[in-house]
Amino acid sequence: MTHDISKFKGVGVALVTPFLANHDIDFNGLRALVRLQIEGGTDFLVVQGTTGESPVLSEDEKDEILKTVIDENAGRLPVVYGIGGNNTKLIADKLAKISANNPGVDGILSVSPYYNKPTQEGIYQHFKALSDATTIPIILYNVPGRTGSNVLVETTLRCATLANIVAVKEASGSIEQIMQIIQRAPKDFLVLSGDDGITLPLIAAGAHGVISVIGNALPEKFSKMVHAAMIGDFETARPLHYALSDMVRMLFAEGNPGGVKEVLVVRGVMENHMRLPLVNVSETLKKQIVAETIALL
Repeated sequence: MTHDISKFKGVGVALVTPFLANHDIDFNGLRALVRLQIEGGTDFLVVQGTTGESPVLSEDEKDEILKTVIDENAGRLPVVYGIGGNNTKLIADKLAKISANNPGVDGILSVSPYYNKPTQEGIYQHFKALSDATTIPIILYNVPGRTGSNVLVETTLRCATLANIVAVKEASGSIEQIMQIIQRAPKDFLVLSGDDGITLPLIAAGAHGVISVIGNALPEKFSKMVHAAMIGDFETARPLHYALSDMVRMLFAEGNPGGVKEVLVVRGVMENHMRLPLVNVSETLKKQIVAETIALL
């Protein structure tokens, strides 16, 4: 099957999950967040990435969040749904169910198996099983800092030959590794930055876009930077990259998504609450983020 991979180029945003003070999901805040993305120039939405605090959500809650995003989006932007884990059969069964009853999902983001630390052969066989389970295009997600294992270049390139593996979100932090993938990948395979701070140099090296955290809160500026870089307009992109660089560092200083939610509070989109074991950022960092947000808006 030939997939339209163009819908996964540019700026994807890994949506946060807004919570109320009682830690129920704030669906009004979620709808406001989706509208901010549509109005701010985001190219596609990613539901239930790590930024969405997926580990602390029930399956029913994940279903309701997906339905809400699809409803508010109303077909305006492509929707990518995060389904990953370290039990291959369980994930494959979930993908088969989504394929059979697709509610409006354009792609899947699936993280490399974590904790049980498979070999490179095990990682490949895992993604082969997922590819066989669905007709929906899959974006492989490599994030060694969370999974405990790196998907090596050769393994990513091997996965790129599978029918439904159409892209990789690369958050290894190794520009050299990512450039090797860009250089050697098939033309119909996308490489997306998984780190906001190095998105500009990666696009300059040939990457096709990013799945972003900062895009939740400042989609207007971040999308403008990415879109300019993608057409080679670095005179526009470079100042925006540096204008946002301090904020990017702040957002990850005490973990994600506590920082980006503080920006969204300033923007009037939601309150900042998280479910344990994650907690809000410190008061010192909060004040820095608020001041930087006001300066950027």
